Amino acid sequence: MPLYNFTLTLSGVTSDTTGLEEALFTAGCDDALVCFYGTAVYLEFDRESENLTQAVLSAIHDVESAGLNARVESVDSTLVGLSDIAELTGLTRQAIALLKDGARGSRQFPGPVQRVKGNSPLWQWRTVVDWLASEGRIAAGSPLIANAHILDSMNLALQLRSSLEKNEVMHYLHQLEQNSTLIAQ
Repeated sequence: MPLYNFTLTLSGVTSDTTGLEEALFTAGCDDALVCFYGTAVYLEFDRESENLTQAVLSAIHDVESAGLNARVESVDSTLVGLSDIAELTGLTRQAIALLKDGARGSRQFPGPVQRVKGNSPLWQWRTVVDWLASEGRIAAGSPLIANAHILDSMNLALQLRSSLEKNEVMHYLHQLEQNSTLIAQ
């Protein structure tokens, strides 16, 4: 069975949560490394499974059934910086920077989606990986592409699940879809 590496970010627990590691281990997270950023908790998994979706969903179930009041907020990062893009693709940071600046490639590198004015802009990983594939910088059948799409969709589902305004979000989605339909007519 293939091995999938991914990170889950948790809420509801901190580095001070009593029995954290033991409860997670007992719940089936024996394939995860418990990590901390300050007091925040995240888990780095190496999980064997038939596919990425099954690996992530089973890990989420294991974490949330550990009796800790832990909740998974995200899986890996859907937002990436230039160094992240380089690491994930195996390209150099300089090569990615040249693509971003238009010095190489089609000059159509996707625009950043956050911190556009800052020193560390962030890009949507799914958009970047799709563009890199269209440019022939990564193979069209690369698992990076399918995995980026899966993780993007899972993160959207996790965000919607956590939202206190689910109905409002769905209302906006309906409005956006309706606007697109009206414009297309």
